[in-house]
Amino acid sequence: MSGVLACLLRLVVILAGYVAASLSASAFLHAIVFAWAGFEPGDAPALVAGSLIFSVPFVALFVAYFGFIPSVAVVLVSEFLARRDWLTYALGGGAVAAVFLAFLYQASDPGLEAASPRVMATILGSGIVGGIFYWLVAGRTAGSWRAPAAISPGP
Repeated sequence: MSGVLACLLRLVVILAGYVAASLSASAFLHAIVFAWAGFEPGDAPALVAGSLIFSVPFVALFVAYFGFIPSVAVVLVSEFLARRDWLTYALGGGAVAAVFLAFLYQASDPGLEAASPRVMATILGSGIVGGIFYWLVAGRTAGSWRAPAAISPGP
């Protein structure tokens, strides 16, 4: 496989991983908010399940938008260092969420609910979940686009 084709294929895998990470982070946020509202897993009627089909991808668009630039940095570092362990991506997702929280805290009103520890922990948790799902799709093969170094034969 040529180097250009390997890079293009890797970019497609990275994009699929980012979509999976955004969707899983959005689903995590929905699960936590439903738990705050008092719903239990057996209580959700079919109407709520139907609305989730629209709501989870819609919120995932916002998750993907606000986390794009920090995620690019995490993906580039992990690709060039060929990091393939899940903890790197979980911590990277948490770092992306922390950057989002820093910008949210800097630009927020004093009475905004996002400054509460419960909301901050939820956003950090969604970043960690997103990082783990990115690892499941794209992180396990990080750095595979580079050709392996040729091993010189012994003397």
